Amino acid sequence: MIHRAICCLLLLLASSALHAAGMHADWYYQVDKRSAWQAPLEARLAELEGDFPGQLGVYVQDLHSGEALSWRGEQHWYLASLIKVPVAVELFARRDEGALGLDEHMTLTRSDYVDGAGQTNWQEPGSRLTLRFLLDEMLTVSDNTASDMLIRRVGLAASNRRAREMVAAAGGDPDQLGEITSLLEVRRALFGELHPGARELGGMDYIALRHNDDLATRVAAFAERLGVAPGELAVEGYDAAFDAYQDSGLNGGSLMAFGDLLATLARGAPGQAGLSAASREALLAVMQRTRSGEARLKAGFGDDVIFAHKTGTQHRRTCDAGIAQRGSDRQVAVVACTRGPLAVTIHERLLAEVGAAIEASGVLSLPVPTLD
Repeated sequence: MIHRAICCLLLLLASSALHAAGMHADWYYQVDKRSAWQAPLEARLAELEGDFPGQLGVYVQDLHSGEALSWRGEQHWYLASLIKVPVAVELFARRDEGALGLDEHMTLTRSDYVDGAGQTNWQEPGSRLTLRFLLDEMLTVSDNTASDMLIRRVGLAASNRRAREMVAAAGGDPDQLGEITSLLEVRRALFGELHPGARELGGMDYIALRHNDDLATRVAAFAERLGVAPGELAVEGYDAAFDAYQDSGLNGGSLMAFGDLLATLARGAPGQAGLSAASREALLAVMQRTRSGEARLKAGFGDDVIFAHKTGTQHRRTCDAGIAQRGSDRQVAVVACTRGPLAVTIHERLLAEVGAAIEASGVLSLPVPTLD
């Protein structure tokens, strides 16, 4: 009897502690429940994948109750530029600690340039760029050069540690998240599946290779740049190289793990691998201005849903992930990735349909219960 009383007291204290920390007592892994929104969403995802010439992965979690739905969410996916989110969190965590300010400047060097979108590549070497500018470019248009400069500022080891701690803080398995690398290293590792000489090339070399839109021509240009015959390449073609690169696990992970990371971003305090309220609000505000995903999940949610998100795009693969909220209703973490066709527009149409399915399920319209 005494033992039972002590156990009840400990549970009560734990629940109070979670409430004081701003986290709901049912914070995670309430997936055994079956709410009304889950079954119709699951059925619709099955239909959508059936009509898609590839694979679809989706993970949705109600951040109030912890109830979740996973469609291939436990599988390993290439997350592409979603990995820039923990880099941004680490940057804000350093600001919380007083170790840096967003108005601090970094000098752009010739070795920083990486192919991709954004304004950073249009700046001259020697330009002084603020961390605020680099953060905005990294998140809103997925600027790879800006990303690698911020990684240089906060460190890869710290970014990887932050990502793993965020997953663990939400009750997830950090081993389901692969190692994060620089964006230049993505190119070196990918082309390294073709030939080890890829590691001798710099960012400007990969920018030149990117000018070859035809993938067979790009591979041939790579061999020519190394001075090797096409027959000396280890695998045949860009598709095979990318598949081998994905198998390495770098910059990949399960959608569930990334959902855990988003849960900590939304709810975790500094002592729980998260951020101060001010930094969390500032970071989510930047993510709400993402311009690279207008045709993806956001297109299906409806204009009254605020979506703080990050996109990812790579060869035959796309992702979109973030925290969605309608007014004062519950926050919902959504992670969706696709793989298959070459044309990005086909992937984006599917992600827009996924967004519409999530909207139709009703999970974005669940009110936060009030305490009587």
